[in-house]
Amino acid sequence: MLLKDKVAVITGGAGPNGLGFATARMMAAQGATIAILDLAQADPAGAAARLGPQHLGLVADVTDKASCQVAVDQIVAKLGRIDVLFNNAGITQPRKTLDISPADFDAVMDVSLRGMLYASQAVVPVMQKQKRGSIICTSSVSAQRGGGILGGPHYSAAKAGMLGLARAMAREYGPDHIRVNCITPGLIATDINKDKIPEDKRQSILDGIPLGYIGSPDDVAGCVLFLASDLSGYCTGITLDVNGGMLIH
Repeated sequence: MLLKDKVAVITGGAGPNGLGFATARMMAAQGATIAILDLAQADPAGAAARLGPQHLGLVADVTDKASCQVAVDQIVAKLGRIDVLFNNAGITQPRKTLDISPADFDAVMDVSLRGMLYASQAVVPVMQKQKRGSIICTSSVSAQRGGGILGGPHYSAAKAGMLGLARAMAREYGPDHIRVNCITPGLIATDINKDKIPEDKRQSILDGIPLGYIGSPDDVAGCVLFLASDLSGYCTGITLDVNGGMLIH
C-alpha cells in the first residue's frame, strides 16, 4: 500500500462529494490514517467515521491560525505524527471584477491562501522534526488561464497565490525533505459547482476539454495520492494539471 502507516491531514475534507473526502477515502484505502479538518456544520467527525474508527475528524477554521495549531496539536497527540498535508479548503464566488466587494475578496483569499499558510505553518514544524513530509495544495486551472468557468477574478488571484506560495515553500523546506506541490483541477463534478453550469454553455465547455467530459473527484484524488506517496519522491514545486487537457495550446 502506498501510504501504509502514514498520517494524512486534509483540510476542507468533510463534504461527501468533494475533492477532500474523495482523497481521504483513497488514501485510507492505501493504508493512511486520516485526520479531516473542517467547519462544525460540515461534521468532520461524521466524515471520518465513514472512513473507519481509526480516523479522526476535528472542527477547525483554516482562516484562524490558533484553530489550525490546536487541531494539529490534537492530531499529533492522538496519532503521533503527520506525513501528509492536503491543503484543500477553498470557496468560490461568481463575481465580475467591478462587483467584488471587500468582504468578497477577503472571504475567498482567506480560505484558500491564508488557510494554506496557516495550516502549513502548524504542520511544517512536525514534518521538520520527522525530516520528511509531503504537502499538496488545491489550486485551480483558473489560476493558469486567467479565470475559470464559475469563479471570479478574486478566485483566480487566490489560486494563483497558492502556486507562488507553494513554490516558495518547496525551496525553503527542501533541505528538510518536505515536498510541496500543487494540483490544478479543471472542471470537476463536486457540490461547489452542482447545478451552476448553464445548460446553454455546457456543450461549449465540453468542446474545450479534449477528453470530452467533466472530471470526477476520484480523478483528482488519484493525483493527490501520487504526490503524497513516495512514487513522487523527487517531485517538489511542481504544478500537476488535472483538467482533461483543457490547457493544451
